[in-house]
Amino acid sequence: MSVSPRLDGHVRTAPQAGVSRRVLPWAALAVLAVVATMALFPQLIATHDPLRTDVRAALSPPSASHLFGTDQSGRDVFSRVVHGAGRSVGIGLLATALALVIGLVVGALSGIAPRAIDATVMRVTDVLLAFPEFLVALVVVAVLGPGPTNVAIAVTIAAVPVYVRLARVQTRSLSLAEHVEAARILGVPPMRAFIRHVVPGVLGSLSVLATIGIGSSILAAAGLSFLGLGPIEPSPEWGLMLSGGRNVLGTAWWIAVFPGVAITLTVVSATIVGRTLRARAEGRA
Repeated sequence: MSVSPRLDGHVRTAPQAGVSRRVLPWAALAVLAVVATMALFPQLIATHDPLRTDVRAALSPPSASHLFGTDQSGRDVFSRVVHGAGRSVGIGLLATALALVIGLVVGALSGIAPRAIDATVMRVTDVLLAFPEFLVALVVVAVLGPGPTNVAIAVTIAAVPVYVRLARVQTRSLSLAEHVEAARILGVPPMRAFIRHVVPGVLGSLSVLATIGIGSSILAAAGLSFLGLGPIEPSPEWGLMLSGGRNVLGTAWWIAVFPGVAITLTVVSATIVGRTLRARAEGRA
């Protein structure tokens, strides 16, 4: 507890910043729980059909009948934001899961591979890490073409280098651990000792990193959709909705603002939870 003076001469105690640090992760978890419900059970929350158009209600501001207003085609923005969670978050989760698996396999094998192979893998990884993830994803989509599947592939390729490097470092570190050396002394075959004692530890470290990477993947996928490289109309997707509302921001701000808020809250919440888990894994919380 810290202290601060009062005008009457007494000393008043003030809560430390640690209190907010404890509350913040729970608030982030609550946001992610809402987003998960939106993604898995949108029909429980949405009030309208996200694809149903009503020209007479086009560009209606937020009201009791349309909580987030309507877009240029009269579609309910609230329902589209709710249904869009499944696509936006789904692409981010899929890309993160694939990047984790690929990074685990490539990084772990690189950590025990001959020096020449290890050096080659690390040089390729360093080249990819030299560029922002979004730029790498943008180049990949430009080569593969637009579409939600190609966006997921692009975001995966952009995220893989981080997991490869961490997996390689953790593999080399754990391979020298005492319990691994003991297993080898006891006659456990090297590959079995590697799979049983090294891989689980590497996977644990990558899993913590993945919780932070989910936010980055969701943001990258939304950015590509904003550029028109992901899902196409009339599919409800946060980045695509944000793009559709940018030209009428002055007169119908709700079309772009609410999807933007959904992206921001989801990414920030995922990052907070990921950083909290990493701090606990490192013994700092």
